[in-house]
Amino acid sequence: MAFHPVDQAHLKLVEKFDGVGELQWRGRVFPQIRYRISRYQGMAPGGLPVPGLHRIEGSLDIAGIPEAPEMAGRELRLRLEDGRSLTVSIASGDGRVLTEGHGPGRCGCC
Repeated sequence: MAFHPVDQAHLKLVEKFDGVGELQWRGRVFPQIRYRISRYQGMAPGGLPVPGLHRIEGSLDIAGIPEAPEMAGRELRLRLEDGRSLTVSIASGDGRVLTEGHGPGRCGCC
């Protein structure tokens, strides 16, 4: 069996986001969404980052959005207070965020 660097990678916290932004889904914009997000980067045993290997987790306050249950499992765009955007996936209708994988351009292995 061949060694693959991703098999031995671990995740390191690289950024935390906490603020109020806007959520975009199906052409709609939901303003004033409170978020708490942590972004982790996959790291190889030698300490170098594994390109594209990441995990985004946290929460969004989506209690006032009637469509929240439909958003579960879908990719959404979260615009942060500083203007940057993240693609996130809500794991459940309560706003828990969990996105992991190989970056914005999906590879063929997962």
